[in-house]
Amino acid sequence: MPTKKAPGKAASKAVKKPTKKPAYRLPTISEESLNPRQRALLDSIRSGPRGGKVSLGGPFGVYLHAPEFGDLTQQLGAFCRYKTSLPPRLSEFAILVTARQWRAQYEWHAHAAIAERAGVSTRTINDLKAGRVPTAAAKDERAIHAFIQELYKTKRVSDQTYSRVQQLLGDSGMVEFIGILGYYALVAMTLDVFRVPLPADVPLPFAEPG
Repeated sequence: MPTKKAPGKAASKAVKKPTKKPAYRLPTISEESLNPRQRALLDSIRSGPRGGKVSLGGPFGVYLHAPEFGDLTQQLGAFCRYKTSLPPRLSEFAILVTARQWRAQYEWHAHAAIAERAGVSTRTINDLKAGRVPTAAAKDERAIHAFIQELYKTKRVSDQTYSRVQQLLGDSGMVEFIGILGYYALVAMTLDVFRVPLPADVPLPFAEPG
């Protein structure tokens, strides 16, 4: 005789609905509507290492609402991304770990492909995205991952954790490394608080709360 199903239980699991994209919290600024100070900021961004194709998406659209702050911030960002002594692979790896900590949708979207081109393996990127420890990552990447995880968990790092990364980067590189973490945490907070949207055809990398 067939076993009766418990009342109220669905015969199959419900299909999980895709996460709804949250609404942007700032007015959208078009390039045609820029005032002189905003135009100067955009020109400054485009004349730097990011190049002339920078759009008004991502954090730059936010910075346009406070152009004096935005100009100083984008200059720091240009240095942190392009001019530190860290190899691009390690710099981009650190950015991805930071983006995952904050579940920063746009930051992950922008940097996952850059990290892969810089030499971070697809498996490592997938592990980070899923919140797993990247056990197959290169030794130097694992040291940086452990450092960032410990820093976010305890707000400190042990001598052992510090020494492992310092041996890779040196004293000057350590200062730059912490600058990268700080800058991309600022970017992540900016993106998360103002709900900066991804391109319309791009799914959210991470589930939104609620």
